[in-house]
Amino acid sequence: MGRSVSYPSGAIVAFTLLEVDDEEDWDFEYEWLRADLSERAAAAFPSLEAHDGWRGREDRILGRNAFADFGVSVYGGLVAVWVVERDDGAYWDDEWRTARSPRAQQWLRQIAPRFNALFGDYDCLGHMSNGEGVYRKRAA
Repeated sequence: MGRSVSYPSGAIVAFTLLEVDDEEDWDFEYEWLRADLSERAAAAFPSLEAHDGWRGREDRILGRNAFADFGVSVYGGLVAVWVVERDDGAYWDDEWRTARSPRAQQWLRQIAPRFNALFGDYDCLGHMSNGEGVYRKRAA
């Protein structure tokens, strides 16, 4: 069975590439990508603060605010940059007291167009029956 890049369920996702010419440079290029994405996200969405964590085994959290996690997932050279409602214990403890989820969904709807414009170079057209994704480069 084929595979595509992972990202959290319900996420707003933008796709780009991590192009590495020399396999020995992969770690350096990945670290540069993480730093670049974090810097761009913080500039565009000032409420995001740096956060180093994981959602599952493949989805790396780079930033977080009261409502959402911002992160990156990589498979091969395909990169999924995503933002999704938080799903950690502290968030749900606060949700129980102050109903954060509706505000989180509103914030995510508000930032979606800008998020896609900032981080997306490719559109996902769909997935084949074996799970492999089909992508198209966006027009410049």
